[in-house]
Amino acid sequence: MKRRILVPLAAVCAVLAVTTSAGADTGTAAAGAGAGAPNDGWEPAPSPSWSHPAGARCDFAVQGSPLVDEVVRRTLATYEDGTKVVEYKGDLVVRVVNSATGASYDADASGRAVVEIRPDRSQSWYVVGPILAGFGEGGGNVPRGLYTVDGAYTLTVSPTGYKTLTQLHGSTESLCEKVG
Repeated sequence: MKRRILVPLAAVCAVLAVTTSAGADTGTAAAGAGAGAPNDGWEPAPSPSWSHPAGARCDFAVQGSPLVDEVVRRTLATYEDGTKVVEYKGDLVVRVVNSATGASYDADASGRAVVEIRPDRSQSWYVVGPILAGFGEGGGNVPRGLYTVDGAYTLTVSPTGYKTLTQLHGSTESLCEKVG
């Protein structure tokens, strides 16, 4: 049986806007649910610390570590071919540091996303709100760098890792410039 996932960005945005109330979503499993409600499959999705050498994302070595990490995920669908559709939500603030100078910036990456993850390692992200995204030289339709991407957008990743950012509405802010 052939399966197609067509998730119009406007529909995802509408669902996410309805399920997130301003200031009330703590990113916990029971967020927005009544007392004693089941967690609906939400589980912690901790974000690891990371680092990139000079030239990989920024002209200088850069590293990041979560300061606040309340991200949770739940699997919405799993298909016979191994494709999974996973939803992510929760507060995430990452301290981005210029390894040479110690200059830092605390980046909000608390966006909400539905991600289709395929066995060939390709992915399609449907996002509302901010995330951190890194692009290597020639690795996407955005120049090499590390960015906070905010708004309503899609991010596709090919099996080779090439990233394509398509913004419906929003902004892209260079974190290399913030800590450079």
